[in-house]
Amino acid sequence: MIPKHLRKKMSSSRKHHLKSLMLSIAKGILEQEAKDSEVERQRYMAETCQPLSLPSGSQALQELCRELHHKIDVIDEERYDLEMKVNKSAKEIEDLNIKVIDLKGKFKKPTLRKVRMSADAMLQALLGSKHKVSLDLRANLKQVKKEVKEEDKELRDVGDWRKNVEDKAGMDGRKKMFEAEA
Repeated sequence: MIPKHLRKKMSSSRKHHLKSLMLSIAKGILEQEAKDSEVERQRYMAETCQPLSLPSGSQALQELCRELHHKIDVIDEERYDLEMKVNKSAKEIEDLNIKVIDLKGKFKKPTLRKVRMSADAMLQALLGSKHKVSLDLRANLKQVKKEVKEEDKELRDVGDWRKNVEDKAGMDGRKKMFEAEA
C-alpha cells in the first residue's frame, strides 16, 4: 500500500468519471451473463424436452396422459430415493461429527466435587475391596543422619548474648577479638 504522503489526490470529477466507467462495464458484463444463461437454458430445453405434439383423438390424448403420468411417477420415485439417501448421509455425518467431538474431548467437563479421602481409601477404591493394601509412606523413607559442621556448633554455642556483648565491650573486648582472629 502506498503511504499517505506519497498518494496524489484525485479530483472529484475524475473519481466520478472512473466510477461511471466501472458501473457501465459491470452493467455490460451482467447483461452478457444474462444472455448467456438464456442461451444455455434454451439449448438444454431443446435437448431434453421434445416439442409437444398433441394428438387429435381423445384416445390418443388419454394415452399421452398415461405416459406422462408414468414418467412423473418414475421421476417422483427417483426424487424420493435420492432424498432418503441425502437424509441418511446427513444423519451419518451428524453422528460422525458427534464422535469426532467426543474423541477430541471438546465436551463440557462436569464440575467435580472435592472429596476428602485417605490414601488407603483411595487405593482400596482403585484396586477394589479384594486387595488389602496399607499405605504407610513414612515406613518407606530412608533414615538420614545429619552431619553437624564445627562452624555450626560455634554459632549454636554462642550462649547468652548479654555476656558476649560485655566481653566485647570496651578496648579490651576489641583487643580480644583481634587476637582471636590472628
